[in-house]
Amino acid sequence: MWGIASSVSASAAEVSPRDRIRLDAGWRFHPGDPPGIDGRLDYDVRPEVVRSADGKVADARPDEAVRIAADRPVLKPWILPTANRFIRDPAARHVRPRAEPSIGDVPFLDAGFDDSGWTPVTLPHDWAIAGPFIAEGPYGGMGRLPSWGIGWYRRTLDIPATHAGRRVYLDVDGAMSYASVWLNGALVGGWPYGYNSWRVDLTPYVAFGGVNQLAIRLDNPPESARWYPGGGLYRDVWLTTTAPVHVAQWGTTVTTPEVSEASANVHVRVEIDNTTDAPVRVQVETALHVLGEEGKPQAEPVARIPALGVDVVAGGTTAVTSGTRIDRPRLWGPPPNQQPHRYVAVTTLLRDGEVVDRVETRFGIRRLEFDPDRGVVVNGEHLPLRGVNQHHDLGALGAAFNVRAAQRQLEILRGMGVNAIRMAHNPPDPQLLELTDRMGFLVVDEVFDSWEKKKTPLDFHLIFPDWHEADLRAMLRRDRNHPSVILWSVGNEVGEQYDGEAGAAIGRRLVRIVREEDPTRPTTASMNWAKADMPFPAAFDVVNLNYQGEGIRQEPEFEGTERIRTPPSYPAFRAAFPDKVLMGSETASAASSRGVYLFPVTPRNSAPIRDDNGGGDAARQHVSAYELHAVDFGSSADRVFATLDRNPYVAGEFVWNGFDYLGEPTPYYSARSSYTGIVDLAGFPKDRYYLYQSRWRPDLPMAHILPHWNWPGREGEVTPVHVFTSGDEGELFVNGVSQGRKRKGQSEYRLRWDEVVYQPGEVRVRTWRDGAPWAEARVETTGAPARLALEADRDRIGNDGRDLSFVTLRVLDAQGRAIRNAENLVQFEVEGPVELVATDNGDPRDLTAFPSPARKAFSGLALAIVRGRAGESGTATVRVRSEGLAPAELRLHVGAP
Repeated sequence: MWGIASSVSASAAEVSPRDRIRLDAGWRFHPGDPPGIDGRLDYDVRPEVVRSADGKVADARPDEAVRIAADRPVLKPWILPTANRFIRDPAARHVRPRAEPSIGDVPFLDAGFDDSGWTPVTLPHDWAIAGPFIAEGPYGGMGRLPSWGIGWYRRTLDIPATHAGRRVYLDVDGAMSYASVWLNGALVGGWPYGYNSWRVDLTPYVAFGGVNQLAIRLDNPPESARWYPGGGLYRDVWLTTTAPVHVAQWGTTVTTPEVSEASANVHVRVEIDNTTDAPVRVQVETALHVLGEEGKPQAEPVARIPALGVDVVAGGTTAVTSGTRIDRPRLWGPPPNQQPHRYVAVTTLLRDGEVVDRVETRFGIRRLEFDPDRGVVVNGEHLPLRGVNQHHDLGALGAAFNVRAAQRQLEILRGMGVNAIRMAHNPPDPQLLELTDRMGFLVVDEVFDSWEKKKTPLDFHLIFPDWHEADLRAMLRRDRNHPSVILWSVGNEVGEQYDGEAGAAIGRRLVRIVREEDPTRPTTASMNWAKADMPFPAAFDVVNLNYQGEGIRQEPEFEGTERIRTPPSYPAFRAAFPDKVLMGSETASAASSRGVYLFPVTPRNSAPIRDDNGGGDAARQHVSAYELHAVDFGSSADRVFATLDRNPYVAGEFVWNGFDYLGEPTPYYSARSSYTGIVDLAGFPKDRYYLYQSRWRPDLPMAHILPHWNWPGREGEVTPVHVFTSGDEGELFVNGVSQGRKRKGQSEYRLRWDEVVYQPGEVRVRTWRDGAPWAEARVETTGAPARLALEADRDRIGNDGRDLSFVTLRVLDAQGRAIRNAENLVQFEVEGPVELVATDNGDPRDLTAFPSPARKAFSGLALAIVRGRAGESGTATVRVRSEGLAPAELRLHVGAP
C-alpha cells in the first residue's frame, strides 16, 4: 500500500515574518546578446549541429566541442553550485570558483544601462508565441515558432534597508532554458533545465536600502526538443525574504502512514535552514486546519502538534519529524464518488519566544493502493484510469502558464470522463498541480524525456550527467505533497531501453533517488520498445507501456518492412511481472482534423493514415475525422478499448493525447501543431471526444452523429454515418426513412451505417440502453452562412491582468443552425477594460499569427481569448464581423476577482 498526505509549500499567512512577492510586472525584454560577446556567457560549449540538404540534423565533431571548451571559459563552474542542495553526497557537491568569471564588459548587466528601448513585458512571458510562424523549412517538430535563441530580462528590485540581515531568494517556477541570474553585475547562479523550478540566493549580492539591478539571461538551443518548448520566463518568478533561520525551500513534508474513515495519523517533517555561523535552538509547532473552499485555512485547527525544541546546526540544515492524529478525516479522492478535501498545516518557528518563520502547507489525506489485479485503488474505490497525456503549452497562449487556461482544459477533459493526467514529459507548472489537487484528478508526474542518449542533438542528454540528481530531487521535493500525484515517472521512451543491463542500471539509480525523497509512491518509466524479458522494466515498481499493449505496426502493410513491429504485449508483461501493476501510459495516438471527413471510409476499426484508404489528404494536410486512423505505431480508440477489455488486469490508459499541442504535427510536418488530440488546439472537441465520453461516462445518456450533413456534389453517393453513444442499440433515420436498427457487438464501440447514401435533409438517431429509450441526436443540412454568434465560457472575469474569457464564434445560417463546414474569414475587436490576447480555430495548418484579430473559421468555429485589464473594471464588449454576414457581439463584466 502506498499512502501519502500531500502538500504544496505556499507563502504563509499575512502575519508571517516571511515575504513572498510575485515579480510579474516591471520587466523589460531583449532578444539576443549585446555585440561582441562571442560566447563568453555560454553555460558550456555545445556540439555543433549541422543540417543536410534533406533537412536532417546530426552532431558534427562533438569531440571538437570538448577541445574548444578547454580553450574557452564557460559559466558552468559558477552555475553548477545552484544544484548543491539537491546532491545527497557532500563530496559530490560543487565548489564555486574563488574568482568571478572573466566575461569582460557586458552592458546588459550594468545598472546604468539604458533599457528603455527594450520591450516591456509582464510575466509569465513566452517570447516566441506571437510568431510569425516559420512557413518553410524543417521546423514542424518544434511548432514552426522561433523559440530558440538568447533572451535577456531586466528589472530593478527595491530591497529596503530594514531587510539587512535577512535572506533574499529568487524563486523561479520555470525558465526556458540555460538560465543565468545576475544581480548588480555579479553572477548569482542558474539552472539549465527549462521545466524545473529552482532558487538562487541573492543575499550576498544585495544592496540593502538601494536599487538592485536584476538581469536574467536565457539561452534556448535549437534542436533541443521534439515539441514546442516555448521561450523565456514562461512561469512565475518570486522574491522570497526570510529570517536567517527559516523553513527550507520545499522543506515541509506531510505524510499519512495510517488512514481510515475513523482516523488518520499525520506526520510532519520540517527541514530548517540556519544561515548563521552559530548553532541555534528553535521551537517548531504545527497546527492542522481544514482548507476552506476559498483556499484559506478555517479558523479553528482540527489538530495541533505541540512545540518541539530543535538544535539547528550552524550554516546547515536540521530536520525534525513529529505527528498527530485527525479523527474522522475528510479524505481526498476523485469525483464523482469522492471529493478532493484538503487540509493545511501551518508551521511556526520560534526563536527565543519570537516568531521567525511561518509557512502554510496544503495537503490531502488518502489511502492509495496499487493492486496488480485491479490497478489503482483510492480510499477503497477501484478507479480504472481514464487518462490522457498533456503537453505543457496552452495553445494560442503558448508556454506562458495561465491558471484559467489550464483550468478550462481540465474542465473540458472532465466533461469527457477523464480522471487522470500524465504530465508529458516534464515537471508541470506548480499551479497546475494545485488545480489537479483542487479538482480531484490523479496525476503521473514525469521528469525526463531523455537520459544520456539524445532524441534531438541539443536536448537534456547534454546535461543529464551533471544535473539528473538535482533535477529529479527538485521535482520530488516540490511535488511530493500533492494528493493528486500518485506515481513518479523518471523517463519516457528513453534510448537506454536498448542498452540492456546498462540502461536498467540508470533506471535503478533514479528509482533509488525517488525512494530516498518519497518512499510513499511507486516509480515507473514508459517503454515503447523494452520487452518483458529484458532487465529494463524490472527496475521499476509499475510497468508503463507506450503502444505495446495494443501492438505496434501489426497491419499487413508493415509485414516484411524494416519498421519495428511489436505484437500485443500486455499478456507477456503480465506473465513476467504478476506482482506489478500494468498500465498503458500512452495509447492510441489516433489522429484527425476536427470536422473534416474523407472518403472512402475504411471498413476496419483501425488503420494507418494513408491517402488511398480515406485516412489522409496529404495535399490539404488533413486527417479524416471518422476517427478510425492512427499514426503508424498507434491504434484507433476502438482497438485500444478492445485490448483493454481483453486484459482486465490493466489499470487503465493514458491516451495520446488530450489536447492538440504545438509541434510534432504527425503526419504532416509542414503544419504547426499535432493532430492526435481528442480536443483541438483551440479547445473544441473533436468527434473522438464523444467516443471516449460514451465509454468513460457510461451513465450519461448521450448520442453523437458524424459526419455533418452538408455534402453538395455527393448526392447519391455512399456517405457512411457513425454514431457514438453510451447506449447499446440504435436506429438511424435519413429524412424519416429508417436505415436499420443496429446493436453493438462484442468489441464494438460505435454504431456504423456504412451504406447510407447522401441526400440533403436530416439524419436522426434514436438509441436504447438495456431495451429502454436512452438518447437521441440529429444533424441537418444547413443553408448558406448568414450570421455570426458569440458565446463566452464565462461572462464575468477578474481584473488581475491574468483572468481570461474564452469566446467561441459560430457561423450560422438564416435559421440559426451552426454550419459545421463554414470557413468564413472573421474579424474580432474588443472595447472596454479588456484586451484581445489571441485567436485560433483549431486548424493545424493555419499559420496565421496567434495575436491576429482576423482568422478564418475552421469547421464552423473560431476562438477569441480575452483578458481583463489589470486594475480596471466595467463592461467590455467583444464584437466579430465577416463580410456579407450579420455581425455579433457580447458583453463581459470585468471586476475584482
